[in-house]
Amino acid sequence: MPRKVVFIADADSWSGEGLIARFGQGGWDLILNSTQDDNEWEDVILFCKVAGAKVLITHADLCSSRDLTTMLDQAEEQLGTVDVLIHNCCLIKPTDVEHCDETDFVEIMQRNAKSAFFCTQTFGRRMAARGSGSVIFVSSVHNEKPTGSSFAYSASQGAVKMLAHEAALFLGRSGIRVNLIEMGPIEGSDVSFQSDISGLYNDYRYKIPSTKLGTANDLANLAFFLAGEESGYLNGSDIRLDGGFLLHYMDHRMNKPAEGETRTQ
Repeated sequence: MPRKVVFIADADSWSGEGLIARFGQGGWDLILNSTQDDNEWEDVILFCKVAGAKVLITHADLCSSRDLTTMLDQAEEQLGTVDVLIHNCCLIKPTDVEHCDETDFVEIMQRNAKSAFFCTQTFGRRMAARGSGSVIFVSSVHNEKPTGSSFAYSASQGAVKMLAHEAALFLGRSGIRVNLIEMGPIEGSDVSFQSDISGLYNDYRYKIPSTKLGTANDLANLAFFLAGEESGYLNGSDIRLDGGFLLHYMDHRMNKPAEGETRTQ
């Protein structure tokens, strides 16, 4: 039985470590797109080798159709066709509508949204030609919910969400499933989305009913499920992975520890 291959668009990101570990241990071969030198990946390659997985490090410009095509031609020669594309590019910068300059806006939109389009187009064509494949977008609850601190990030994630819907409709006709994960708070989100006009991330941990923040492993486990045959009927879905964060509505009802009490996570 041929091995399956997954392409991880941003192996350097916070989500990359969890995705690599889960798919590597799950018996998948991996194509990891990175800006780091190949020698920085020696430990990861060894880890995957022990798990029985092959790893190829690539350095493609995700906003270049030509670069992606060249990379994919070379990767397929070494590992075979790509079964799953995971687009997990997620650049966050503080930007507001009034003062955001063009450079920051364009950088965020290119990194998050333009790269998603070119990856979907390039990989989607090859998946459609053989009638199978899966595309998984790692997005954010802020594809609809404003951050109050980075409107360009929210705009880019909104674009990715609609791209996912359009791709699911079109590529689904060729047997390709396209789904989107709306990631909620992780450790450090209060810093990433620090705002002068929104209190959304004030005491954000306690706005989650369980008070437990999401992790890269939570994301990786869901992505692994979406990549597998068990999710064969899921297409065009937006799956919110936020522990119930967006259900919060009354700060004085937060599940905070009592004064003097400590709580382990």
